[in-house]
Amino acid sequence: MRQEQSMTAGGVRVTLFLQRGRQWLGYLGWHVLCLPVAASCVFPLVWMFSSSLKTQQTVFTDYSLIPTHAHFGNYAKAWMQGRFGIYFLNSLCYTFVVVIGVVSLAALAAYAFSRFTFRGSGLLYKLLLSTMLIPIPGSFVALYIWLNQLNLIDQGAGTWLPRLGYILPQINGGLPFGIFILKPFFDKIPKELEESAKVDGAGVLAVFWHIMLPLARPALGVVALLTSLSAWNEFLLAYLVFSRHELMPLQRGLLAFHGAHLTEYPLLMAGMVISIVPIVIVYLVMQRNIIQGITAGALKG
Repeated sequence: MRQEQSMTAGGVRVTLFLQRGRQWLGYLGWHVLCLPVAASCVFPLVWMFSSSLKTQQTVFTDYSLIPTHAHFGNYAKAWMQGRFGIYFLNSLCYTFVVVIGVVSLAALAAYAFSRFTFRGSGLLYKLLLSTMLIPIPGSFVALYIWLNQLNLIDQGAGTWLPRLGYILPQINGGLPFGIFILKPFFDKIPKELEESAKVDGAGVLAVFWHIMLPLARPALGVVALLTSLSAWNEFLLAYLVFSRHELMPLQRGLLAFHGAHLTEYPLLMAGMVISIVPIVIVYLVMQRNIIQGITAGALKG
């Protein structure tokens, strides 16, 4: 009897060992496949940073990833002479305003679609989401004509109107995605919470602010992060709207910097590093929140 039990226990150990071995082999195989892809994505960034620390004479002769003499002064020259200080502050301002506008308006609209029923609400919601199927460059001709008629194109006079011409279309473009992410969260929140709050004397806005928004925090974080990524990297609209350096965001300023410093490759690389480092840091710090929020949205949707 004991011999049979020991043989059974041994068989279980062998089976568990083989299962774990298959799992580890599977993990190893996936890592072997993913590592070259990751290296191909990271290497250009490393090469760009390395080139930004070289001189105009050594950038074509020194092929090492770690320069012998690092010239961090290239960043100071790009920041001051290339006006990247102005571009950086402009991008921060534009991104902040766009994120606040998209998150606040999308939250209000998603809550309205989730909790209030009115004639045509379903059709309006579907039409709103259908705008996500239209590629953004496909609407630029009509957008340019409209912005030009409203004097929201940079024509050398005034500073606030061109900024509005850049910010408002981005908020408008980000609303359908924000509503699409937030509405399923509001749909799954029990209505009993709202009813109990209303019994205690809370109004609609109080319920929305104190109950709905805190519960939808993961979805709000996803909308805020993805909107900030989109607003920070936006180029085509900035190229369409701005012509003065003092109004340009980083991506538009990088093109202007490229035109002025085409042959100064270390300065150009330093400017590119300045333009991508902030958003890379934000993504690396908040990537877990993005994955959790998107996963939660998929489960709730």
